[in-house]
Amino acid sequence: MATLKEISQRTGYSPATISRILTGDPALAVSDEARKRVLEEAGKLNYAATKSRRGRAPKHLLRLAVAEMLTPAEQLQDPFYLYLHDHVEQACVEQKYAFLPLERGETGFSLPEGDCGAAVAIGRFTPGQVASLERITPRLVFLNSSPDESRFDSVVLNYDLGIRLAVDYLLSLGHRRLGFIGPAWRLDDRREPAPEVRRASFIAQMERHGLYDPRFLIDTPMEARPTAEAVTAFLAAGGPLPTAFLTANEETALGAVRALSSAGLSIPCDISLLSFNDTPLSQLVVPPLTSISTHVEEMARAAVRLAGERVPTPGPVPARGLPVKLVVPPSLVVRESTGAPRPEAW
Repeated sequence: MATLKEISQRTGYSPATISRILTGDPALAVSDEARKRVLEEAGKLNYAATKSRRGRAPKHLLRLAVAEMLTPAEQLQDPFYLYLHDHVEQACVEQKYAFLPLERGETGFSLPEGDCGAAVAIGRFTPGQVASLERITPRLVFLNSSPDESRFDSVVLNYDLGIRLAVDYLLSLGHRRLGFIGPAWRLDDRREPAPEVRRASFIAQMERHGLYDPRFLIDTPMEARPTAEAVTAFLAAGGPLPTAFLTANEETALGAVRALSSAGLSIPCDISLLSFNDTPLSQLVVPPLTSISTHVEEMARAAVRLAGERVPTPGPVPARGLPVKLVVPPSLVVRESTGAPRPEAW
């Protein structure tokens, strides 16, 4: 697993600077290129395959097109999608598939040259974008969304299970005042506004236990810097505090770490923090984040595998015709950012 020291050796940045980059320190002037380098080196240290294997030129068994919801610059603000991209590319290397990035225009996607056997679409797309992808190839696999499970393969996460695991774990530690940090609304699988699924699931879980308190909800975009600002404002308001926060994703957790630490609050002694996604960044924060692992590597591999199953090949086994929706169960990874509440908080 990646460590701050290893990333420091690879990038030349000090461990303290890397920590400030990850938590979105507004006082640190850092370029997108610097942040990208830190994120990518963290990912590389967790890949099973080596760079030398990446450099080979295999005989490609399939030309696999890849469409992405976020631009490279946007992925720096939500590294979950950066790591999905990298793991899809690595899975293509393992399967000896050609990785063909699609170009995104104002009305949809296009393949720069040649054709492809199938496509993996990473993220959420409008109906118009989906139609443009279907014109490139009808063999589509959607990764982290499912716009039409009757027609297309998809690999999605069981968010409800992840939130239940998080809430049940915090309750088992003795917490009763739980808060949630993240947006109230987000785009759904068709990129239309809808209640954010993790927050909605958190509210439902807390209501089920009779412990829901709307005062402990912090509405913020899923990015580190605005989250730090929102948490700072919440603390400055002087209201009652929860004993633990669950965050919508890793970036909100990183922002919360910065705000809580700046306010002189200790994690987990004063407030426990539980994150969602568990990319390599969760291990680099101080303290390392207890997190709901979304298994991004397995999600990516599954999407590439489903794409390969739809392509006709020589041999007795026919290509799969029926679309499949694969729901990946998340799991809890316990680290140092969570603990029992102070005795007076019970």
